[in-house]
Amino acid sequence: MLSYIWPIALVVLSNIVYQICSKSVPGDLNPFASLTVTYLVGAMASAVLYHLFTRGGNLVKEYAHLNWAPFVLGFVIVGLEVGFIFAYRVGWQVSAASVVQSGFLAISLLAVGALVYHEPLTASKLIGIVLCIIGLIFINR
Repeated sequence: MLSYIWPIALVVLSNIVYQICSKSVPGDLNPFASLTVTYLVGAMASAVLYHLFTRGGNLVKEYAHLNWAPFVLGFVIVGLEVGFIFAYRVGWQVSAASVVQSGFLAISLLAVGALVYHEPLTASKLIGIVLCIIGLIFINR
């Protein structure tokens, strides 16, 4: 059970700190300059963690297994980061921005799951979509 829960707990905890950091980027700092530091730290942390958790591994040899996804993910992550930084700069509250995007994301990913991955779109998922929309209406009032 713990192996099922800990990854989501890590995502939640990381997302809390992520939102606090995104809201705390100084207003007079160019967001892209900020992200250069963010990704340098992320690259170093990833390399250290690779070596800690992969005894005898060769990071350069791992790169032979790359496909398109990590490259596109790099661009997409920049979009996520900059989107949140600008959302906070124009006045979104930390208590609302993440919840609103998560609601829209949940609805969108249900559609992606059904259309691209042929995941079933059940009655309970459709009810969840309706509840998400109702929640979004209440949060934005």
